[in-house]
Amino acid sequence: MILNNKKIILKTALIIIAALICSSMLSSCSAGGTAVIPKGWAGAVTDDTAIYVGSMEGNIVSIAKTDGSMLFNPVALEKQQSGGGFLGCSQASQAVAMYGSPVINGDLVYVAGYNGRIYAFNKQTGASRWIYPRDGYLANIIGGISVNSNTLYFSSSDGKVYALDAETGDDRVWSEPFQAEGKIWSTPAVEDDTIYTGSFDNKLYAIDANTGKAEWQAPFEVEGAIVSTPVVHNGKVIFGSFDRHIYAVSAATGEEIWRYPVNDEDVEKPGNWFWATPVIYNDVVFAGCLDGYMYIIDTANGRLIKRIDLGKPISSSPVIVGDQVVIAATQERPEKTTIHTIDTDNYADRLILSIEEEVYAPLAAGDGVVYIHSAKDALYEVDASTGAKREIAIKTDNNSK
Repeated sequence: MILNNKKIILKTALIIIAALICSSMLSSCSAGGTAVIPKGWAGAVTDDTAIYVGSMEGNIVSIAKTDGSMLFNPVALEKQQSGGGFLGCSQASQAVAMYGSPVINGDLVYVAGYNGRIYAFNKQTGASRWIYPRDGYLANIIGGISVNSNTLYFSSSDGKVYALDAETGDDRVWSEPFQAEGKIWSTPAVEDDTIYTGSFDNKLYAIDANTGKAEWQAPFEVEGAIVSTPVVHNGKVIFGSFDRHIYAVSAATGEEIWRYPVNDEDVEKPGNWFWATPVIYNDVVFAGCLDGYMYIIDTANGRLIKRIDLGKPISSSPVIVGDQVVIAATQERPEKTTIHTIDTDNYADRLILSIEEEVYAPLAAGDGVVYIHSAKDALYEVDASTGAKREIAIKTDNNSK
């Protein structure tokens, strides 16, 4: 009976969160009958000279690190033509929401649109290189893109994992996409020519990156969807689930090595789950949970080292800057995000910044600073040592070329 109740609760939670996410992405009518543009929560990515971010206006924005100036005018992924909308909304041009952060490979920057397309742009000029598929659209894409050996890998809500040539967007890398048994919202993890991804079918898969064929399916099901991106470390695949557990399985076979918590009694605030992708430093997992805790876990045996209460849900994926883990903890009412660091030597936590905005996008790091994309479409550059912040403009009056 306890197990059945637990499954019912997990299924109900999944339905609720899926409805909330989908409702934030689908167009709705404003009081004047105009369609509201769906919003995304893409993070940023950096190279030696620039920062790239997918704005909530549906644009790719490129910013010089030195002075915050734009390298090119924000470029819209595409605009849908106006016409009759759902429930009579007039759908003026709509932006394409982005939930996965951009990625860089060579002279190109890539982004996945929620509309079911992958876009490749020249990172210096913003000129479009290719779009996949050229005609039509795939199912909605929630996760981001991974790049390995000049191949792009991504997933969509149709439960498929796709592979594209990074230069041309050609999909003949595999004979056909890999098909899971449920929706896939996470970004694929690629390690040693193997792709690891979880699904709404509560399963973890390993896929041959060269052929798209299954290497293994984990010989057990967890009790909730796997949405966060798996992390591969020392022969283990570590991932969080909507069943409130962190798992470690063998990268070679999928066999379970450990799980945390072992018992429900180990969780101080039951009923929440792991959405953010964990990070690993010196054989230690740092996993943020929607219960407001950061769980610090030994990768060797799943033993809890420390649990830190940050007071607000953690849905934004943390980053490592030097020997510090940087985390954003966000509450909706009133809107507030606190930015914390955790010392990887002694696990002491420190509050470095508070902003009156929500943050759901994954954090990005480079050169001792953290880039934070807020739900109000503001981009902040934050010094991880001092908490000093600089706001970087990512919107202009001319929002497309």
